[in-house]
Amino acid sequence: MNKVILMGRLTRDPEVRYTQTNNTVVASFSLAVNRRFVRQGEERQADFINIVAWSKLGEFCSKYFKKGQQVGIIGRIQTRTWDDDQGQKHYVTEVVAEEAYFADSKREGEMSNSSFESTFGNSMPGATSGGMDFEVSSSDDLPF
Repeated sequence: MNKVILMGRLTRDPEVRYTQTNNTVVASFSLAVNRRFVRQGEERQADFINIVAWSKLGEFCSKYFKKGQQVGIIGRIQTRTWDDDQGQKHYVTEVVAEEAYFADSKREGEMSNSSFESTFGNSMPGATSGGMDFEVSSSDDLPF
């Protein structure tokens, strides 16, 4: 099964392109998704994840999503490779959006996850009421 659920903030406005063959809309943007843990003495870190939305969903994202907004994305991970003009191979991993939701409140500046929570519940999958599924005793215990 290949299913991804993300909630984060747009790092830039969606970029819109059209396919050459049938003029299909493709919207690309990046989400800053906070990690669930913070190492003691460090600031919270985020991962920057590339998102691609096609057709009507791409139109929706390009029209309504703006830099800084908090959004929820459901989709699948996809990897692609291609050779550039110099013959160098490039690899990219991205999330192909299948659903997109607003996660900010309607009033600007007020933080609320009501749209996301109404869809997915009060917490992200795997989250517990304490906020973490595990306890980290030292950085030596981490697998990375």
